[in-house]
Amino acid sequence: MFVIYNEKTIVPVKVWLSGPEKMEESCLEQAYHLANLPFLHKWVCLMPDTHTGKGMPIGGVIAAKDVVIPNAVGVDIGCGMVFAATDVKYEEVREVMAGTATIMQSMIGNIMRAIPVGHERHKQKQESAVLDLALEEREGYEADRELFPLIEEGYFQVGTLGGGNHFIELQEDEEGYLCLMIHSGSRHLGKQICDYFHNKARELNRMWHSRTPDEYRLAFLPVHTKEGQQYIRWMRLALDYAFENRACMMERVCAMVREHLKRYAGRTVSFTEPLNCHHNYAALENHYGENVWVHRKGATRARLGEMAVIPGAMGSYSYVVEGKGNAESFHSSSHGAGRAYSRSGAMRAFTTEQVMVDLKKQGVVLGKRKKNDVAEECRFAYKDIDEVMRQQEDLVRVVRKLRTVGVVKG
Repeated sequence: MFVIYNEKTIVPVKVWLSGPEKMEESCLEQAYHLANLPFLHKWVCLMPDTHTGKGMPIGGVIAAKDVVIPNAVGVDIGCGMVFAATDVKYEEVREVMAGTATIMQSMIGNIMRAIPVGHERHKQKQESAVLDLALEEREGYEADRELFPLIEEGYFQVGTLGGGNHFIELQEDEEGYLCLMIHSGSRHLGKQICDYFHNKARELNRMWHSRTPDEYRLAFLPVHTKEGQQYIRWMRLALDYAFENRACMMERVCAMVREHLKRYAGRTVSFTEPLNCHHNYAALENHYGENVWVHRKGATRARLGEMAVIPGAMGSYSYVVEGKGNAESFHSSSHGAGRAYSRSGAMRAFTTEQVMVDLKKQGVVLGKRKKNDVAEECRFAYKDIDEVMRQQEDLVRVVRKLRTVGVVKG
């Protein structure tokens, strides 16, 4: 970890990397913008997977006094991970056939048919306890007329994956056990909430003659204002919705794995209790004796003894970890490997054939309808997850290391 504290910063920037040469110039510039906000508590934290984001770097953590910043949470509010392990060893079932396909190929195909990916959604309304409760408490949401219809629309997206870096993976841990991991968020709901309240914050900041330049894209809302309270209400709705979305997909994937192992391998299977955690959110927490709004944008909470999930890219490794409760990081860790190439940069640097050959060489079964953009999310487009983990040994302890054996992408 190194510290930046110079004439460009009001508070220090603590970066869990070996040196500034490991950061993009644009990411460093965004860190300076954060470090000049007048309401920050202590310092800015950047995790080892940090890279340029919208307003605030991905992999960034800040603690703010009495304000929330929509773009410091991000557009996919509640994006996060869910993980479960089985008691079946992958090697024991790897060669089992399910008709003309291997059991892994069959499971990946069935997941793609059962769970909408990319821009797809369910044709029929799905059950959602989170949205049912929101409609029961509709008086708290109806004032935001632009957003209110999203609650009804959300019923069609519960249990859907989305696109980009979201995935459903079947994995093998170091002891050989088959495991399941899903990365997804609040779908369309979170983006609309972020954009809506960011624009409200911009209007109010202009009215208040805020010293934070609009081009920094860090417009804020004091939590005591009506707008601040409404953002918090909608953000929490998106967090609960994202949690439910992942839980729904995990339940369906577990059912599919259970059915396949029983039918084709004659095996019964048990699953561990799912570990479900966010990495895009703001929460009121106590740090260094003060109650502050901790914003984690592409960062995972890692309190002492707390379990969390840190994924790599498809075809690489992922980790289940236990937090060490490092106070300097506001009890946080990275949320993944972090991009080394932009999506367009990865498409220019790597061919579809290169990626497909690499996945085949590693024995990874890929489920993806259109392969022409597969390079966007290949492992070469991301930082080395093992190096990221080495940079944050003071933040988390590794509990499981997992490798991809099957993956569904949007």
